[in-house]
Amino acid sequence: MEETIQPLSRIFLEFGPFKIYWYGALIGLGVFIGYLIATKEAVKRGFPKETYADLLLFALPIAIISARIYYVIFRWEQFADEPIRALYIWEGGLAIHGGVIGGMLTAYFFCKKRGYSFWQIADITAPSLILAQAIGRWGNFMNQEVYGGPVTREFLEGLMLPEFIINQMYINGTYYHPTFLYESLWNILGFAILIYLRKFNLKQGEIFMTYMIYYSVGRFVLEMVRLDYLLIGGVLKTAQVVSIIAVVAAILLIIYRRMQPQTPRYWDPALPVVEKKATKKKKKKK
Repeated sequence: MEETIQPLSRIFLEFGPFKIYWYGALIGLGVFIGYLIATKEAVKRGFPKETYADLLLFALPIAIISARIYYVIFRWEQFADEPIRALYIWEGGLAIHGGVIGGMLTAYFFCKKRGYSFWQIADITAPSLILAQAIGRWGNFMNQEVYGGPVTREFLEGLMLPEFIINQMYINGTYYHPTFLYESLWNILGFAILIYLRKFNLKQGEIFMTYMIYYSVGRFVLEMVRLDYLLIGGVLKTAQVVSIIAVVAAILLIIYRRMQPQTPRYWDPALPVVEKKATKKKKKKK
């Protein structure tokens, strides 16, 4: 006899016809916590307090749009019959790689316009980014997505998981690997590692490159277990291809920047900010 287990509600709050889904609420929570952590570190490094508020004003919507476009491109068969559903982001379907690409491109032009070091901003952002991803994965959990191959209930109980996670992994009559949880825990460990690396005053960009390598290695392995993956040409797993490219690119960039004797380090002050402040003070004295 098939078990009867009701999945958790996907709705976080409901006000009449308006609904806030757990998926969006948890992504928002991850962004907010990441913003607080990044802002605290940015101020310590000499950036204005409003730096990340200004950056997120542009980067967040662009990251969401690029994450959705990335997902829709590689899962078009899901939307071909009803293209309007491509706009229904509350149903899930935001690809992390697409979001990171869009967000970092926005950060690059933002830094160029403000005169900041892109690599220093990337380093400050990296721990916040991976922590936000760890929190956001729980939105996938509420949507019953990002799961792996079938397993038994006994297997999940053997992982010492709480009952609500085990029950939520019961989908269409079968229990599945909670790969969302594996990735979330991997990302939390990555957050601790990236925060720890701040103590070593590495070359600018190396904390972010470490994030790229660390996350990509974990994602590559997890894609071997996941069932709901994106494909390139119906053959290659998109996340694995992107992960390999990211690891190789990050290693080459670390080597290249290490070979440049003038490459600034993480603890170096945000020189453009200091110069602007000094300029303002001189004007006031006049």
